[in-house]
Amino acid sequence: MMKSPNNFKGYYYSLFMISLMLCLGARSQLTTDFYSQTCPSLLSTVRKQVQSAIKTEMRMAASLLRLHFHDCFVNGCDASVLLDGDNSTEKFALANVNSARGFEVIDAIKSAVESSCSGVVSCADILAIAARDSVVLSGGPTWRVLLGRRDGLVSNGTLANAALPSPFEALDAIIQKFVDVGLNITDVVSLSGGHTIGLAKCATFDNRLFNFSGTGAPDSTMEANMLADLQSFCPVNGDSNRFTTLDRNSTDLFDNHYFKNLLNGKGLLGSDQILYSSDLAVSTTKSLVESYSSNSKLFFNDFVNSMIKMGNISPLTGTNGEIRKNCRAVNS
Repeated sequence: MMKSPNNFKGYYYSLFMISLMLCLGARSQLTTDFYSQTCPSLLSTVRKQVQSAIKTEMRMAASLLRLHFHDCFVNGCDASVLLDGDNSTEKFALANVNSARGFEVIDAIKSAVESSCSGVVSCADILAIAARDSVVLSGGPTWRVLLGRRDGLVSNGTLANAALPSPFEALDAIIQKFVDVGLNITDVVSLSGGHTIGLAKCATFDNRLFNFSGTGAPDSTMEANMLADLQSFCPVNGDSNRFTTLDRNSTDLFDNHYFKNLLNGKGLLGSDQILYSSDLAVSTTKSLVESYSSNSKLFFNDFVNSMIKMGNISPLTGTNGEIRKNCRAVNS
C-alpha cells in the first residue's frame, strides 16, 4: 500500500529530527577547546608538521584532506583508515589501495604530539586538524576544528568498498552515499571542490578517453583540447599509474577554479563533470556548480560548513574507542 503524502512528510520529518538530534549530540561532545588544558601546543605542533610535509611535496595537502574524507565515510571519523592489517582493512579497499597516502605524515605528527602530550590526542583528531591545515596552507579557508574524537578499534575494508564514492559512479549513487552518512547535495558539491588541489591517476579517468560506456567514442562532455592532451598522456595500453592534475591550470591553489573548469567541460574525473553535465545535475547539483564558479566566498563558506558536518559523522567520544599510541595499530 502506498503511503499518503502526509505520511511521507511525517516519515521524512522523523528521519530529519533523528538526524538532527544525533548531530547535535555529537556536536555537544566535540568542542574547539577540547585540548586547551591537556595539550595546549597541539594546533601549532600539527601545523608545523603539515607545513613541513607540504613544503617537501605540495601534493601532500590533497592527500591529507582525502585521508580525512575517506576516514569519516567509513565507521565515522575514528581514524580506522590508518590501521594496518591484512587485505580486509580499509587500506586495501578499492578506493584506497595504492591510492590513499600521507600515512607517514600522520605518523610524524603523532610522534611530535606524543612528545609533548603523551596519550592524550587521538589519531582521529589529528586527521581532522591536518585536513584543515592542508586547506589553509593551500590558500583555502580556515575554520575552528571541533575536537574530542576517540580512535576506533576496527578497520572495515568491505564497508569502505560500499561506502566510499567512486569516480565511475552515477550522480544518484554518489548523492545516496552522502545521504547515508547524513550529508546532503550541498555537501556533495562543496566537498567535491576539494579536487581543486591534487592529482589523479590515468586509471581513474581513462574510461572517458576512448570507449566511454561502451560507445566506442570518448565522453562527449570532455572539452576537445583537454581530451586530445589526455589521450596522448594516457594512451590505450599505456601506464595507468601516471598522474595529472585534478584542477587543470590551477594545480596547487585551493580556489573555485575547479568549478569554472566544470562549466567548460574540463572536469577530470567522471564524478566531477557529472555535477554539471549529467541529466540529474539539472535538478540537483548544476546550480551550485554555477554559483561556486562565480562566487568563491560562497564556495569557501559552504566548504567549511560541509567539512565541519563531515567531521561530525559518528564520532567516538567519552569512554568509547581509545587514544591510540600508534595510529597504525590498536593498543595492546
